[in-house]
Amino acid sequence: MKKQAVVINVKDNVATVVDDFTSGTEIHYFLGEQEQSVILLQDIPLGHKVAIREINQGEEVIKYGESLGGATSDIKVGQHVHVHNLESLRGRGDK
Repeated sequence: MKKQAVVINVKDNVATVVDDFTSGTEIHYFLGEQEQSVILLQDIPLGHKVAIREINQGEEVIKYGESLGGATSDIKVGQHVHVHNLESLRGRGDK
């Protein structure tokens, strides 16, 4: 199967898609050596992130094994992860 999303670190809870995909599409990626798949719940544009694990509000979004910030709402597997449900926690001073 052609890889349709990239996961760099086994700690990641998001994958980055390598093309534009529409809601309902099953995409494939590798987590370590194991092929995985997820059915998209929303359209995901090229280069954007999709949740590959449930992410609870306030939980860190992990990409490349590093925190990108915190989820501002609960994110289901297959949902688009972007500025509408993710906020940076770096350099804020209030968190």
